[in-house]
Amino acid sequence: MADHAVADYGGWPSPISAADVARAGTRLGQAAWHAGRVWWVEGRPEEQGRSVVVSMARDGAPRDELPEGFDARSAVHEYGGGAFCVGEPGLAFVNAADQCVYLLSGRDAAPRRLTPAQAAASYADLQFDVRRRRIIAVREDHAATPGPAASLVSIALDPPAAVQTLTDGEDFFASPRLSPDGQSLVWLTWRHPDMPWDGTRLWRADWDTAGRLQSPCPLAGGPGESLFNPLFAPDGRLYVVSDASGWWNIGRLDAAGGFTPVLVRQADFGQPQWMFGQSTLSFDDDGQLYALFSESGFWQMARIDVDGGRLDIFDLPFTHLEQLRARGGELAFIGGSPSEAPTLCVMSASGAGLQRLRSASESVWDETLISTPQATVFPTADDDQAHALFYPPRNPRIQAPTERRPPLLIKCHGGPTGATSTALDPRIQFWTSRGFAVLDVNYRGSTGYGREYRRKLYGRWGIADVQDCEAGVRHLIREDLIDPARVVISGASAGGYTVLCVLTWSNIAAAGTSYYGIGDLKRLLAGTHKFESRYLGRLIGPDDSEYDARSPLQHAHRISCPVLFLQGGKDRVVPPDQADTMAAALRERGLAVAQVTFPEERHGFRDAANLTRALESELTFYARVLGLDVPLPATPLIIDNLD
Repeated sequence: MADHAVADYGGWPSPISAADVARAGTRLGQAAWHAGRVWWVEGRPEEQGRSVVVSMARDGAPRDELPEGFDARSAVHEYGGGAFCVGEPGLAFVNAADQCVYLLSGRDAAPRRLTPAQAAASYADLQFDVRRRRIIAVREDHAATPGPAASLVSIALDPPAAVQTLTDGEDFFASPRLSPDGQSLVWLTWRHPDMPWDGTRLWRADWDTAGRLQSPCPLAGGPGESLFNPLFAPDGRLYVVSDASGWWNIGRLDAAGGFTPVLVRQADFGQPQWMFGQSTLSFDDDGQLYALFSESGFWQMARIDVDGGRLDIFDLPFTHLEQLRARGGELAFIGGSPSEAPTLCVMSASGAGLQRLRSASESVWDETLISTPQATVFPTADDDQAHALFYPPRNPRIQAPTERRPPLLIKCHGGPTGATSTALDPRIQFWTSRGFAVLDVNYRGSTGYGREYRRKLYGRWGIADVQDCEAGVRHLIREDLIDPARVVISGASAGGYTVLCVLTWSNIAAAGTSYYGIGDLKRLLAGTHKFESRYLGRLIGPDDSEYDARSPLQHAHRISCPVLFLQGGKDRVVPPDQADTMAAALRERGLAVAQVTFPEERHGFRDAANLTRALESELTFYARVLGLDVPLPATPLIIDNLD
């Protein structure tokens, strides 16, 4: 032990700073192929969260494709996605500042705006219709009454630019996809009160000679069946992912909408459609299908024989996979693992020649510091079970006293229809390298475990997730892995609501941090955006009294521990008044409360300086509340009723 310093858990000196974590927070998304290059979007915290379209050849260097001053980010549904498309006409993208669509081609010295300025409209899921010299896109029109109104539109590439409605009348549209011959279009729709993971409908129509859709007809889906990722094979056959079997599985649709499963497997080949532009399926030019799927929360990639149903799994060093795109015998995708942050990769369709092009974290992490998660299944209420990833504390330079046990940080993912990632997350390593254990909970209602598990939160949000967090802690206590007196909990958005519910109706935590979380369900119902405006009806249920019964604000007298609130001033998903009213109620009761608002941030912090300050504030908060002996950041944190 001569080479180890001795320090209590939670007070270990760590080489991973909050600024390191912020710098490692590049967001990678929406991969595509064009002209022998891989194209993608990366969100850069060091540029105030600006999203840049980047391209790279296997044997070249990355190249920024957007000029300074442009930011490729859609605001449709607030979460965006599908903000660019690239092809023979050039690069088309949605610019964040004005939500207009721009085209950058070899003939243009600068991006050329294609959609009207100041039109109060946003666009997403861009697709080139090369034959007709236009773009097909989803439009969200905020000028509509009562609005916002959704539609599929065409956007002319050539002057005079014009936007024409192709079809409307549904609450939501997504995934417009052209057939290989350009003669047909398919797309997804859904209606309130469904979310896209509840029930969607797949439509198809042919074009007339004027480029209008002729007699759109529904092919598949409806209430109770979630469809995802429709796509055409090169031979014109249509495929889609459906959860009719209880799992998001792949099937083929005939002209009458008959669904033939390609294979049946207790695995999810789909994801919750929070954003546009997701891709778990992709055909190569030769008609070979490649797919990503999740089993028990761990992702794999496979080659699939669409006629014989055979599935050949690639041997890859990744447990997190997304954004699969095949082209010309090569595959592009984003992969990550417990020891590797999400990384844009390419490899041959045979599985050979894996090459890493761009990592979400270019920081070189000391591998001896990395805590590897242990997949944990534990009993919970209702004779059920829940899932989590447990990260033990790890810092090879420090030795804790043998009689001590580490503090625990419970992490609650957002959504709540979502899941935690198995990829390396520097935010988790920030804590484990300081001597914290981390329990990243996939409570009932999470994705990746089939439809039945996904729907277990319906009518029970604020109950089942709280039970699962508490059950996870009890499980770790039984295993003698944590200090029960030093448990803290943190979550963002829907995860922030779970944090506040745990603090309200459970006594397992000594403190909590709510990142833009929900305290008042009725206030959220009245003020949130269209996409999630009926989500609460499924999560809470039809009984109006349950909204007050499960709102932490209405039961703030039950909270007896310190709480930190971190909030974006321009958040339209969870408006700032949620944090303001909750913090005020706890201050009035004399509880220790800290509140930090970042005026320019929206839902999910993007700027490196703000990401740094948020994490430093959380560390300072726990250190002071738990009495941890750690060096505190220079930026002070005011804790009301404690200072």
